Amino acid sequence: MPLTMTTKRRLVTTALLAPASVWLFVFLVLPFIAMMVFSVGERGPAGGYQTAFTFAQYANLPARSAAYWNTLMLAPVGAFVCLIVAYPTAYYLAVKANPRYRLLLVSLVVVPFWTSLLVRTYAWMYILGSRGIPNLLDMIGIEDVRLLNTPGAVLLGIVYGYLPLMIMPIYVSLEKLDRRLLEASADLGAKPVSTFFSVTLPLSLPGVMTGVALVTILLLGEYLIPQLLGGGKVFFIGNALVDLFLQSRNWPFGSAIAVTLVAIVVVVLMVAMRIAWRISGTRQVDLV
Repeated sequence: MPLTMTTKRRLVTTALLAPASVWLFVFLVLPFIAMMVFSVGERGPAGGYQTAFTFAQYANLPARSAAYWNTLMLAPVGAFVCLIVAYPTAYYLAVKANPRYRLLLVSLVVVPFWTSLLVRTYAWMYILGSRGIPNLLDMIGIEDVRLLNTPGAVLLGIVYGYLPLMIMPIYVSLEKLDRRLLEASADLGAKPVSTFFSVTLPLSLPGVMTGVALVTILLLGEYLIPQLLGGGKVFFIGNALVDLFLQSRNWPFGSAIAVTLVAIVVVVLMVAMRIAWRISGTRQVDLV
């Protein structure tokens, strides 16, 4: 019996989705289930996991309140600073830059990703360390300036490391902007500032929300930048997880923190998708 066209399409769709589905199930769903099981267990006498059913690990979450506070404060602030720096850059690349050099300029944005984040962070450790900027300031009479191992150093590292991830979604939104809308706004007597806030900015908001969500979600699990530029004094949730799993070997408590981190990420993603959907689905540009 020959297969119908609908059946063939379903088989093709299944074949295309199967590899990714298996990969996600094995390396995402199963580890998360194991993490949830660990989170309701107890720490063994020698560390690790001991079978139990208790929510004591979740009740003990306030013990790591500093890590939650630093993460939930610096991650949104870092995403906001990235946005402030990224939007003018993306706007210039998409709207103002010479088309002949646009591809080159966009390539320069992603050049930092050609090197390891670890190497780039070590470079900032030298710049902010005692032999870097503080040493130059000391030469001109400004003494006892400490930049490394501070929240400011972590924030600087966050902006430097994640700025390209904010620029690119905004650039894509602005690059697709219909220039006739800008011309129509100008023909109707709108000033450039008015055109920007009534046309350009609203149409680029989906890219803005994508960039903010992407950067914020990645920052919620950040470990390297706070570890190196914070020197253990600026503790993120990622640092707490490394300490609990590798140092104190308290796997149930670490799993409980990881589960709450996943829950926070899901909430952030759902809110961002909801806002982006409303913006892109209901936005009407009024040029009058």
